[in-house]
Amino acid sequence: MKNVVLITGASSGFGYFTALTLLQKGHKVYASMRDVEGKNLAAAQALSGAGAAVLSLDVTDETSIRQAIDTLVAREGRLDVLINNAGVACAGVSESFDAAQFSDMLDVNLVGMFRVTQAALPTLRQQQRGLVINIGSILGRVNFPFFSLYGATKHAVEALSEGMKYELSQLGVDVVLVQPSAFPTSLYSNLIAPAHGEVSQSYGAANDIVAGISNTIAQSFEGAQAPDPQEVAEGIVNLINTPAGQRPARQVVGASFGADTVNEQVAPTQAHLLEMMQLSGLAELKV
Repeated sequence: MKNVVLITGASSGFGYFTALTLLQKGHKVYASMRDVEGKNLAAAQALSGAGAAVLSLDVTDETSIRQAIDTLVAREGRLDVLINNAGVACAGVSESFDAAQFSDMLDVNLVGMFRVTQAALPTLRQQQRGLVINIGSILGRVNFPFFSLYGATKHAVEALSEGMKYELSQLGVDVVLVQPSAFPTSLYSNLIAPAHGEVSQSYGAANDIVAGISNTIAQSFEGAQAPDPQEVAEGIVNLINTPAGQRPARQVVGASFGADTVNEQVAPTQAHLLEMMQLSGLAELKV
């Protein structure tokens, strides 16, 4: 079956590669992004030339979200897959960031994901079928020092995804969380810098670790063994192709740094909790 797919943050990185891959597989792709007439014009033109329908969508703007989804549904009459990919990241001493910077990141990574999903759900619920794929991170399961603010947003994405998975399971709507490792995308090249560099400097040798981690990540992105963002795109395509009711709740892509182990260890505890609450049926998708 060829699906109608909406992708947020499709101007670069995982969203861009996923859009191209799905187009190659014959799916109808709506690639959404901010600033389609400005800084993302080249990406919008490239995706449009490859066959995607490009939509202006800012995950922090409810009006643009609803306009984009209304346009898609009016054209297609349905929405099969929503891929919540839009995101931003930061690295550094947590104290050196403004609360406003953290709030803005939460607004994109978590609240933005909620806004888009909420706007899409009336269509998915009416259809009694559909798939929501949320792009999280291994940092939603394990913690890297100096990535704590970004990790906090992704830990929250874990909770939101799992909770909505249970809530929607009996309506035929599946929710799956993809947990990518570090890949050479614009997420890392455009890391938000702390507003208060002087605070970072006051941490002395501890602050120097940030540069060391950044250099290690940068070096891992070079050479023949560098991770390829296409892995994430292929993982998403495989999830879409997996029959409803058979998809994993979570899927790590790339070096797991133990995130897969955490997934395995937490799953029985979560299943036991549902059993104690006599809600085990919510873990099974109604198909």
